[in-house]
Amino acid sequence: MSDPRITSSIFTRGAVDLSTLRGPAPASTRPGTPPQGGPSAGAPGAPTAGNASIVDVTEATIQSAVLEQSMALPVIVFFGAAGFPESDDFAPVLERLAAESGGTWVLARVDVQENPRIAQMFRVQGVPMVYAVVGGQPIDAFSGVVPEAQLRQWIQAVLKAGGVAVAEPEDPRLDEADDALMSGDLDAAEQAYRKILADAPADAAATAGLAQVGVARRVAGADPATALAAAESAPDDVAAQLLAADIEVLSGLAEQAYARLVGLVRRTAGEDRETVRQHLVSLFSIAGPDDPAVASARRALASALF
Repeated sequence: MSDPRITSSIFTRGAVDLSTLRGPAPASTRPGTPPQGGPSAGAPGAPTAGNASIVDVTEATIQSAVLEQSMALPVIVFFGAAGFPESDDFAPVLERLAAESGGTWVLARVDVQENPRIAQMFRVQGVPMVYAVVGGQPIDAFSGVVPEAQLRQWIQAVLKAGGVAVAEPEDPRLDEADDALMSGDLDAAEQAYRKILADAPADAAATAGLAQVGVARRVAGADPATALAAAESAPDDVAAQLLAADIEVLSGLAEQAYARLVGLVRRTAGEDRETVRQHLVSLFSIAGPDDPAVASARRALASALF
């Protein structure tokens, strides 16, 4: 699990030791002088009535609310402070996702102004900062604000790491992109898939959709029978073989297309070989890495290359 906002954190310096959290923190340990003002609606310390998925944590409760709770459910610890704009803006996003989670994870809010020693133990350098705790141990963290789509993916990874069986979240933007693709509006489909990938570069569904747009563009206007016959008569014609493979994928003959291009990789070199390899990899993304035919073809490709 990873995030582009990941910081140099405890995971490269040793585990967080909370055993020193005993008794009240002296005033001299409080980090800095934050902006003045009372707790905002989304700040740690503000009550969340009737929602067991959100708890406010202090030194007195961190053992039960975070460490012990994480033995049963993943706990996402949010470090924030009222009066800091990024913290105030990001807290409600996490709170909404926690409320929507159906109890699959717990959001533990820590006000760093009120609990400086907890912040010190987690080596919090600024707010907002977010930690994932599973089985009594921190497993990942990031600082700053990330887009909601990216945050949802990160939480999904945390849940999987915690052994929670969860359904993949549905992205309405993906439905719109798929509808555009099915209707033949390739420009709109491409734009929609690229917007999703801008927020979530690892989104497999959007990657597959964008690859399908590419295939649809390449086969536009081609006569399948003629294209396949041309490829049959010119086995080393790179353009003819690539077009034939695209047609085979759209015809449900993906394994045949993979074998065609793996064979072409074996027979080519230099730029031609790299062109074929990249084309084949783009076709793999349509089916996804878990497809047995893709796994087999990847092994064959590796053998052909090396």
